[in-house]
Amino acid sequence: MKILLLLNDPPYGTERSYNALRLAVSLSKREGIELHVFLMADAIGCAMKGQKTPSGYYNLERMIRSLVSTEIPVGVCGSCADARGIAERDLLDGVHRSSMEELTDWTIWADKTIVF
Repeated sequence: MKILLLLNDPPYGTERSYNALRLAVSLSKREGIELHVFLMADAIGCAMKGQKTPSGYYNLERMIRSLVSTEIPVGVCGSCADARGIAERDLLDGVHRSSMEELTDWTIWADKTIVF
């Protein structure tokens, strides 16, 4: 099954992105699952380098690194990044600047799209 996870909420302050990435990490361990993750709006902050969180608190940078290390494609909305002054150099290695065109392709590709 092909699954697209689409995240919109900021990395911290709500737990929606955290829970979406928890699901992404879990799905990435299942056989027969192809997964793509797309970050829009304030969710692009999930893919920024240098996140510092208190000991024992979740860290979305580590979760995204885990996905990228297993070759899960993670795209960041380019216009959302521009609107927030976030450059590609601010993003984690393996995460790429993406576009509405690619999100459209991924949506058509997916059997299931889950929006957080």
